[in-house]
Amino acid sequence: MSEFHKYLGFTIPAGFGVLAIWAAIGLIRNKAPRDGFWTLLGIYQVVIALQVVLGAILFLTGLRPPTDPVWLHYAYGGLFPAALLIGAHRLAASRFKEVPWVVFGGAALLICGLTIRALMTGLGA
Repeated sequence: MSEFHKYLGFTIPAGFGVLAIWAAIGLIRNKAPRDGFWTLLGIYQVVIALQVVLGAILFLTGLRPPTDPVWLHYAYGGLFPAALLIGAHRLAASRFKEVPWVVFGGAALLICGLTIRALMTGLGA
């Protein structure tokens, strides 16, 4: 299961990177992204949740990342991305109703960077 967790972890920054680029292109063109943007966002929200569950299972079975302090991996890979997505949903529903994709694009860029850092701490870099 740790191999699956690792390989699934590589897809997360890639997917959120695509979302960030997609939103940036939409911002440059002054056009909202099509439905595929929202579908990909929904898929990667589920993938983040799946990674958190798999990470919790690995933690409970005694497998821990090799870095010190170990909590950084959990913060970068689960806590911060989840908090950003919750915040993005709240902002997009309240203050940025006209351009919610811009909010999610910014969150996607940050999540891309955070999950790259989670990979670095999880792999011992």
